Amino acid sequence: MPDYMLTTSTQMARRHAREKRFKWYGRIAILLSIAFLIFMFTAIIFRGAGAFQQTKIGLDVHLSEDIIDPSGTRDPAEIRLANYKPVLLEALTEIIPDVTERREKNRLYKLLSNGAAFDLGERVAQNPDLIGTTQRLWLSASSEVDLFLKGKIDADTPEDLRRLKDQEIAWVNRLQDGGQIKKKFNTTFFTQGDSREPEMAGILGAAIGSFFSLLVCFVIAFPLGILTAVYLEEYAKKNRLTDLIEVNINNLAAVPSIVFGLLGLSIFLNFFGMPRSTPLVGGIVLALMTLPTIIIASRSILRSIPQSIRDAALGLGASKTQTTFHHVVPLAMPGMLTGTILGMARALGETAPLLMIGMVAFIVDIPKGITDVATSLPVQIFLWADSPEKGFVERTSAAIIVLLVFLILMNLFAVYLRKRLERRW
Repeated sequence: MPDYMLTTSTQMARRHAREKRFKWYGRIAILLSIAFLIFMFTAIIFRGAGAFQQTKIGLDVHLSEDIIDPSGTRDPAEIRLANYKPVLLEALTEIIPDVTERREKNRLYKLLSNGAAFDLGERVAQNPDLIGTTQRLWLSASSEVDLFLKGKIDADTPEDLRRLKDQEIAWVNRLQDGGQIKKKFNTTFFTQGDSREPEMAGILGAAIGSFFSLLVCFVIAFPLGILTAVYLEEYAKKNRLTDLIEVNINNLAAVPSIVFGLLGLSIFLNFFGMPRSTPLVGGIVLALMTLPTIIIASRSILRSIPQSIRDAALGLGASKTQTTFHHVVPLAMPGMLTGTILGMARALGETAPLLMIGMVAFIVDIPKGITDVATSLPVQIFLWADSPEKGFVERTSAAIIVLLVFLILMNLFAVYLRKRLERRW
């Protein structure tokens, strides 16, 4: 065989070998990415799954009228403010009668959540006919009891290193043996706002705050982004001014989100005096951050529409505006919606710009509108992660799971729209 043919054969073999190695590098990179993703999701789910269940203590509570409503007015406001500690403590001591000292009674009462009396007051205020009766009620246990029964507190740990003492563990075991303790689905996590007590904390206030912020963001960013893209792509002349605008739009898409937060702080709050810590300001800041993404995606979709459609419409006598809004924009709308949804998904997960405009405050009440003080789900996660209470570790991971579910659903919806509505030319 001639030398040149041998050289060519060797070079081809080397090329094929390099190509195979490159393919394996890509496969290994994908496998590593999937492995890290699975590890991350597994760790989050393992740490947060327990938050979807809450320990409840069942008590036969005698709702004494002398304590709850001594005046007999049945006024809901007075009933809510009544002192429910004696009736709850009485129910506990009926199960564990050997507790007689005042200090021990206070420790026994702390097996219940600090919000148990508040929940009981709300229940009785909504149904005053319960006063004077004995009811079997399932009340939230304290965070320490909940963590102990979930295996997050080790009884073998030295007593001075844990908040749940040996005597309290003995009481919990007695309640458990008597069937007074159960684990139930944690509806509080989805129906309540934030709280200082982990067992009473929920994500509803933060979720509604995120919804209002995204609503404002969509109302501002979607029409502005679509109209800007249509003007730049269909109407604007190609000159230095439009080139400068395009460069700035592309640069804004890469600006860190915290810069938009500083813009909102200095302009909307300090200059215009808009209400602080509200979804209105948060939505405007998120809209400014999302606009470049929507504009770039929309322009890309408009470029993909064949020129022949424009020429056909113009040839049949349609004006430029009719051609654009009756033919081009409807065909591009599925892609525009997809880009908008992806931009909104990014806005949903943002924390830094909302921190800068004050949506980091401790908010208990559920916001009723865009001008009410609120926080958002990512900020709520940030606050819980920074809390020293061990019970918030579960809540933080559970809130991350909920946020990831929303983000995945939004991305899946964007993919569905693209596959369902797009046209191939």
